[in-house]
Amino acid sequence: MTTRTTRTLVRFARPFRLAGIEDEQRPGDYEITTDEELIGGMTTHGWRRIATTILISGHGATRRYAIDPADLAASLARDASVPG
Repeated sequence: MTTRTTRTLVRFARPFRLAGIEDEQRPGDYEITTDEELIGGMTTHGWRRIATTILISGHGATRRYAIDPADLAASLARDASVPG
């Protein structure tokens, strides 16, 4: 099966929380990785997301957490909607 990985940076201007990550995170830039697999038949092809993760550094360690892309989008929207 063919897979692809996309890396993007997101920026939070304020502290934020994501489901599945216990602590509130500091404002800053975070790397998001999306893994997708190729699906399709003889004439059509597409990509299906199989994993989305965020890279978080703190307390002397860097960890990668699986996250829900919808939760990430909602957190980014909340961050952008708060007057700065």
